[in-house]
Amino acid sequence: MIEALEELAAHIALKRPDAVIDTEVAHGELNLRVSPSRIVDLVDFLRSDGSCRFSTLVDVTAVDWPERPARFDIVYHFLSMYQNHRIRVIAAVREDEMIPSITSVFPAADWFEREVFDMFGVVFSGHPDLRRILTDYGFTGYPLRKDFPTTGHIELRYDETAKRCVYEPVKLVQDYRQFDFLSPWEGADYILPGDEKRS
Repeated sequence: MIEALEELAAHIALKRPDAVIDTEVAHGELNLRVSPSRIVDLVDFLRSDGSCRFSTLVDVTAVDWPERPARFDIVYHFLSMYQNHRIRVIAAVREDEMIPSITSVFPAADWFEREVFDMFGVVFSGHPDLRRILTDYGFTGYPLRKDFPTTGHIELRYDETAKRCVYEPVKLVQDYRQFDFLSPWEGADYILPGDEKRS
């Protein structure tokens, strides 16, 4: 399986050297790092090439890396039922950069790209109807960015007096506790605060 994915990676890199930046096989899937400007041509190639035949778009999502100049990784997941392979295509874009929409190749990308726009603020050029899909009209900010406040900016509640839903700015009655964000789960190779007493 891994050998087949490595051969596929070499084939794609050979046929599309203008688009492919890097390849890696991890967890039984092929990861391609690609140039955002070449994403539409590459996706069309992945769908139509006889060695690839990635006919199913599974998902389009994003990952926020606020410390990087290219802040967002736009991540596309494809499945080839013909070859029994999965592929992850990753394109890094800056906060002020647009990435071309792949809706011309996979119409199913429409709502996926709208969700990435709504949650992260990434603009897909050429999208037929790029508008928010999950948040309310007039919503401020992008909820899945790592710098978005966990409380949000406004809250919605039902007002008994007015007999309707009202929007109000968020008011916290106490400060958030300070967390150290160390993982208490398996695989940690460090001692968590307080665990030193256990031994």
